[in-house]
Amino acid sequence: MRDHVVAVDIGTGSARAGVFDVRGHLLAKAEHPIIMNRPRQNHAEHDSEDIWAAVCSAVRTAMGQSGIEAAAIGAVGFDATCSLVVRDTEGRQISVSAGGETRFDTIVWLDHRALNEADFCTATKHEVLEHSGGVMSPEMEMPKLMWLKKKLPATWEKAGYLFDLADFLTWKATGSLARSRCTLTAKWNYLAHKEKGWRQDFLQQIGLEDLQARGHLPDEAAAVGESIGRLTPEAAEGLGLTTDCCVAAGMIDAYAGALGTLSSYAGDHEKLEHQLALIAGTSSCVVAFSRERKPSQGMWGPYYEAVFPQSWLVEAGQSAAGGLLDHIVRMHAAGGEPNTVLHQRIVTRIAELRAEEGDALGARIFVLPDFHGNRSPLANPHAVGAISGLTLDTSFDGLCALYWRTAVAIALGIRHILETMKGYGYVPDTLHVAGGHVKNPVLMELYADVTGCKVIVPKMNEAVLLGTAIAASVACGLHKDLAAAGKAMYPGGAERLPDRSKQAIYDRDYRRLLAMYRHRAELEAVD
Repeated sequence: MRDHVVAVDIGTGSARAGVFDVRGHLLAKAEHPIIMNRPRQNHAEHDSEDIWAAVCSAVRTAMGQSGIEAAAIGAVGFDATCSLVVRDTEGRQISVSAGGETRFDTIVWLDHRALNEADFCTATKHEVLEHSGGVMSPEMEMPKLMWLKKKLPATWEKAGYLFDLADFLTWKATGSLARSRCTLTAKWNYLAHKEKGWRQDFLQQIGLEDLQARGHLPDEAAAVGESIGRLTPEAAEGLGLTTDCCVAAGMIDAYAGALGTLSSYAGDHEKLEHQLALIAGTSSCVVAFSRERKPSQGMWGPYYEAVFPQSWLVEAGQSAAGGLLDHIVRMHAAGGEPNTVLHQRIVTRIAELRAEEGDALGARIFVLPDFHGNRSPLANPHAVGAISGLTLDTSFDGLCALYWRTAVAIALGIRHILETMKGYGYVPDTLHVAGGHVKNPVLMELYADVTGCKVIVPKMNEAVLLGTAIAASVACGLHKDLAAAGKAMYPGGAERLPDRSKQAIYDRDYRRLLAMYRHRAELEAVD
């Protein structure tokens, strides 16, 4: 009986696979690293064949650990970062790298090489921008495609297939050219609420009038939870599964995480609108849903049916969150390589210092956390960070104080997002946090105390894999729809309430953050 599913998540540095049963229990998981090439500033590239090999390794290992037979797997689902995969007309690898290496055929989501192209898109003021916060981000696919056509014309002329990474994986698994509504709507300026999702006038304005033909991009997109086919013999062999295994439409990783954390509310739109998913890792993504379309200046969306049917999704976030803490650790004289052990040492020492110094720890250090631009709510990829209050202190305790205040700034950035969302009519009061930050007690305390929201941590901190498993379970008919699957598979969570005694302190810090935004603008405006 095919009463299990496999979920695969492709992050920035690894491929992970999990085996789930029909009740959402994670029976086994495995991880395999993937290569990233950084040939120059703002450039980041993957090798898609390396990613597929990592997927196969992770799935086979997880299946072996689970003790589940391949014949028991009804479906496999894929989620991934919004990275761009380019193949030639024969489906073979083709270089997107300025260095020319053929194997680097994928532009990573965090790649900011296309800043100028993103600005050009924004300047068009086209209708599609109403669904990207009024501003085009270089992390979206259109600017990257424009850069590719302009800077690597030989690659563009040879291109025959263009994929979001999740769609590449479903193509690799099935041979189907179907694309996910989740990926196209969120990253390709496809308007799923329109009869014709592609706006040809916009594509002409930005010089991509040949995009659909060049990329084999279909007119229609597949909904989350839809099956797009079964595994090919080659894919089944590589994954250690069978050709009777369905493949679910792909998902953006953050939206898979939102599905994993909020799926139990899928059948109750009123309650759903009070919930936010915070998928927090290298970057942070805040995802909210609404029955009606609402404004989203400075945020990504609203996207129609990017996850739940008849529902709009809006995404905000920080391009550098955990990545910013890594940077602080790496650049400080008392720091080093920001591994788990070093982060834990710092977190432990912060607790000791706070016990001694209380709120005085790093009290004169103020951090503007836009070290990789401001994704939300300013929607300014050109924004830069700032630190005020530095001294000549190079001690480990000095690092801890700076780390603490940087963590405060990250949480203040989330508060800035939430305050902006409230101004647009969203009603968030509960944060469902998933991702790597769940393991960082400093950040988890701050997310509650700084925002004033109730924080819920799922009992199983694998929300992204779970969301992908939920979609896969629907694709093979184990559950009738996403709402039923969420109700059956969501594990529940533990609540954390904000410490109201800290409110005045963080209200003042929030005012200081807003002041730093103003001061940055004043400095940059000086002739």
